[in-house]
Amino acid sequence: MKKFLKKIFNKLRIYFTHELDSKLDKLTMLHANLLSIQHKQLYRQQLMVGGGGIDIRDFEFSAYSQNGEDGILDLLIESLELDSPHSSYPRAFVEFGVQDYTESNTRYLLKKRNFMGFIMDGSATHIESIKQDGIYWKHDLEAQCAFITKDNINTLIKQWLDSRKLDNIAILSIDIDGVDYFVWEAIECVKPAIVVVEYNAIFGESLCVSVPYRADFDRFLAHHSGLYFGASIKALISLGKSKGYIFVGADSSGTNAFFIHQSLESKLPFSTAPLQEYCSTHHARQSRDAFGNLSFLQGDERLKAIKHLPLHTCKDFSH
Repeated sequence: MKKFLKKIFNKLRIYFTHELDSKLDKLTMLHANLLSIQHKQLYRQQLMVGGGGIDIRDFEFSAYSQNGEDGILDLLIESLELDSPHSSYPRAFVEFGVQDYTESNTRYLLKKRNFMGFIMDGSATHIESIKQDGIYWKHDLEAQCAFITKDNINTLIKQWLDSRKLDNIAILSIDIDGVDYFVWEAIECVKPAIVVVEYNAIFGESLCVSVPYRADFDRFLAHHSGLYFGASIKALISLGKSKGYIFVGADSSGTNAFFIHQSLESKLPFSTAPLQEYCSTHHARQSRDAFGNLSFLQGDERLKAIKHLPLHTCKDFSH
């Protein structure tokens, strides 16, 4: 009898948990869609007024993104007309480093706009979790377990493109907490309209650097703090320029840099802040000590903890 009651209780718990999650998700989408409408109106007003251009940080909101990336991407998609049937870009995206995809840069646009998507993560557990999510069968979403390197990234993306009869994508989002610079540098099979790349604000605005390339790079194996990863914002801006991309700003948390293809520059009258501003607003205190416990390093303490580690000097194409 106890086993029977326990079984019934578990089924009821799963049912009500699912129902609650479903209702919360609907409320999240409703709120985000209302903000999207308000931002369209604000965008039109700023265009009419003119002046110094659009600051993408004014259009932030988060439905599923870590910070305000959902709102920024929503603005860019609208202003660049990427959801239009007349767009030369396919309604498709690629994002890697998504973990279980509950927090990501493309989940909102997938649910709102029904874009096709290819997502990757190095954890088989995360990929299996994604495939059990209702979002997986409701949309044309492909999830693959892969540890991304500069040598395999083009093959991985190209295989998915061929499976969908595509030759390009609208959006590329890179967040692998490691050798992001070298992976973006290596990508040649697509030339998306928008590129989003995480940068390491701890390196500051002046250095044009990245952690050195290692195919098996792991930020916590490289240094226990987890602060030694990625590239500086200046390095990514320079790389973007060499690949035909224009930096249009970063989110207000100092986490992700946004780029658009140079052929689309006339569609978005943007303005950017001094690079120092995109670094000084990064207040995250996610460092760990040698035992794996949060150590809450802040400010200059974060760079001091990793300043003895080697950095790769990147080519500066920004001049």
